Amino acid sequence: MKINKHILKNGLRLLHYLDANTQMVAVNIMYNVGSKDEHPDHTGFAHLFEHLMFAGSANVPDFDELVQRASGENNAWTNTDVTNYYISLPAHNLEMALYLESDRMLALNINQESLDVQKQVVAEEFKQRFLNQPYGDASMMMRPMVYGSHPYAWPTIGKKLEHIEQFSLEDVRAFYEKFYAPDNAVLAICGNVSFETAVSLVEKWFGDIPAKNLPSRQLAPVQKQLAANRLSVTRQVPMDALYKYWHAPSVSEAGYNECDLLTDILAGGRSARLFQSLVKENRMFSALDIYVGGEAEKGGGSIQFCGKPLIGVSLEDAEKSLLEELQMLVDEPVSADELQKVKNKYESAFLFRNTNCLHIATQLCWYELMGDANQYLSDFKRTLQLQASDLQAMAAKVFREDNCSTLYYRAEKIEETEGFEEGEETEDANSFEDI
Repeated sequence: MKINKHILKNGLRLLHYLDANTQMVAVNIMYNVGSKDEHPDHTGFAHLFEHLMFAGSANVPDFDELVQRASGENNAWTNTDVTNYYISLPAHNLEMALYLESDRMLALNINQESLDVQKQVVAEEFKQRFLNQPYGDASMMMRPMVYGSHPYAWPTIGKKLEHIEQFSLEDVRAFYEKFYAPDNAVLAICGNVSFETAVSLVEKWFGDIPAKNLPSRQLAPVQKQLAANRLSVTRQVPMDALYKYWHAPSVSEAGYNECDLLTDILAGGRSARLFQSLVKENRMFSALDIYVGGEAEKGGGSIQFCGKPLIGVSLEDAEKSLLEELQMLVDEPVSADELQKVKNKYESAFLFRNTNCLHIATQLCWYELMGDANQYLSDFKRTLQLQASDLQAMAAKVFREDNCSTLYYRAEKIEETEGFEEGEETEDANSFEDI
């Protein structure tokens, strides 16, 4: 893969990758602003603003309509570190996508009606995902335990509904003026378009947008955890759940690749260790997963576990069985066959994902904001060179009790059904096939 780069005078970074095997092009623009840039008493704004970016701009009253006319599709997402917007469309319509993105970068239509509508939309999303869904509030309890006073301590959507409801039009204007600028963004174009054409069109549509010379972030570092954090809550949910977060290297730090492979060994499919041992053989959990977090700040990375013990298995016993499996990674290096298996899966997934121009465009923007777009390729190569000793050392570093925060999410006990006779046969709640 050859990654081309061009920097405009206003600071906008253009990344380009040519794929002559498609007639499509992906345009991805990533702004260096996320929920970590919010005030702790004023959270959820980066995500709300993402919604407002589709409300129209000076020359484009309906953003989605023009994308559809150009036979394209578009969407956006926000996380703790960045806000991302993308359009995928036929390559000959590239200029339409650049026109649309430049117009809303320069002159977004900020109005009270759009703000009121999007506040309602985000409020409903908050209720659906966090308030009205079983286990929905788990992350809202876990993150403060893990991150303390750091901005990673609240979810991207915000701490509470009141914060979303309080945002004013002045807040919108101030946020837009501060963060939405060419020198705070990376633009990637991937598909059947030459580098020369991409540079020419980007200069045409973005070259005159003034830079805003944003000061560098001054975030306090993530505090090192010195002792285990534990919390137990009871909710009206179908069954108990166990959540555990360990501090780990972030995506911008050395060691992230080791953590990525470790979680693949533990839960990368039905042949992985945790599924085979704790779900299939020893019947401790009905479902589980363990994965690396996507945080970018140094010291802010994580490995996260969530699992639901089978009915009749206590959270204490389930947690003990999990910790025994993790200790095996510390005590003994993984076998050559097991390591090669996860490397093969990692390599095939990487190659298959790279048949998608939008995936490449998103990754190039992300890695550029983390330091250098070319690290996308060097990270891949480095991961394939990791040894069993590297994973064993990282497991010993991460999977420590004083480095972990644990949530026992207990199901509220329900009184037995009236009229139930002792000894009456019931459906086996622990049947693996039923679950």
